[in-house]
Amino acid sequence: MTTIASPYFMGDRMHDFAVPMPHTTLVPDFPDGDAQHRMASLYGYLATLVASIEEPVVYAGDCVSIIGVLAGLAGRGVHPTLVFFDAHGDFHTWDTTPSQFIGGMPLAMVTGRGEQTIMEGAGLTPLPDDRIVLVDARDLDPGEDSAVDASGITLTSTESVMDAIPSDGPLYVHVDLDVVDPSEMPAMNYPAPGGPSLATVAEAVAALAGTGRVVAFSLSSWNPALPGAHLAAEGAATIAAPFLNPR
Repeated sequence: MTTIASPYFMGDRMHDFAVPMPHTTLVPDFPDGDAQHRMASLYGYLATLVASIEEPVVYAGDCVSIIGVLAGLAGRGVHPTLVFFDAHGDFHTWDTTPSQFIGGMPLAMVTGRGEQTIMEGAGLTPLPDDRIVLVDARDLDPGEDSAVDASGITLTSTESVMDAIPSDGPLYVHVDLDVVDPSEMPAMNYPAPGGPSLATVAEAVAALAGTGRVVAFSLSSWNPALPGAHLAAEGAATIAAPFLNPR
């Protein structure tokens, strides 16, 4: 597997972003414009790189990166089920978001809902709802929760994820580290108490890796500027271990 570092949060570069070596770091030529257009360019660039390699591992600063990974896989003719671990739904559109935060929208974008600027920039055709498994989303906003309930995506717990995935076909696994309870995963921008343990998430990811069907793995990271960032980096390495050190 090839590791890619995308050290950007909402299109802005993060510093001191610890990614296991060896890796390739994205250094795109950003256009002028707002965060959406910067991310459209960034994740179009990521898509091009992902399309050129087998079994990518992506360390990213935000969950919007899934658009670039999916677009890159599609560019190789690979159309997986997305297994998306996140404490949040990331299922807002401009009609439901109370914060206007684009980072709360990527799963909705991927299904063709709401804002599509970044999707178009990356060249991704929306996924049908039945190709998405949302794992341990426990902190959904009003309006977002009803949108998830009305969708066709599958919701499950970390412990039950193996029962929720389809019986065959490729899988793309993404882990937003805030899915782990913040008592074990510090330095999160949006911590959500009540999550599974680090060991439980790591075991679930290892089980998914053991299927031999995972065509890409990514995680969205800790904030390097917050206390406990080194512990979060260690936790990330624990979760990603089956892909960083495949047997």
